[in-house]
Amino acid sequence: MRRFWTVVAIAVIPLFLLIDASGPAAKEKILPKSQVGEDGLHQQPWFHNSFMNLKEDLDEVTVDGKRLVLFWEQKGCPYCKRTHDVNLRIPKIVNQIKENFAVVQMNLWGDREVTDFDGEVTTEKKLAQKYSVRFTPTLQFFSKSLKDHKGKSGKEAELVRVPGYFKPFHFFMLFKYVGTKAYDKEPNFQRFLIAEGNALRDKGVDMEKQLWSDELLFD
Repeated sequence: MRRFWTVVAIAVIPLFLLIDASGPAAKEKILPKSQVGEDGLHQQPWFHNSFMNLKEDLDEVTVDGKRLVLFWEQKGCPYCKRTHDVNLRIPKIVNQIKENFAVVQMNLWGDREVTDFDGEVTTEKKLAQKYSVRFTPTLQFFSKSLKDHKGKSGKEAELVRVPGYFKPFHFFMLFKYVGTKAYDKEPNFQRFLIAEGNALRDKGVDMEKQLWSDELLFD
């Protein structure tokens, strides 16, 4: 699994890169803003309704042909807010995720009881420590194969981990990369991005604008 850790090296986006060079997205093309729950985390109605047993979650979503994703957030996190306010208001991104993934929201400092893949019963914040999750947002992707998780903790079983914020193009391509198992042919996510960008450029997409945009400028 370690061959996929090339994603981590380019995952953390400095704040100055969050400036949108293309202007605000067209209002009729974006989804409504998310609501904030009592725990201070932004809510998405399509997130997986988990009973906080990760083994059971994995069993359930695998039967549905989807991959399990843990989405670590914390109250007051500006990058988490931006993920919800920008990325998760783009229908093309949301539809892609809903079709191929089941997202379980995790609170970095949460006290909810959670059962790890290896059977250990703990809390969210202790699980974050166990997984060495120190930044928010952090995405953890897991394999569809149940045998890859047998007796392992989530840290040991994860397929891909991304700490930090991705702008929409990179965010969309990350889920495409994992969802289509493109890593089987290209273990390096950055090279995958370059190839996808070149293909879109050949179709007439202004990739210089796309890389900085808060929209997806392609169908």
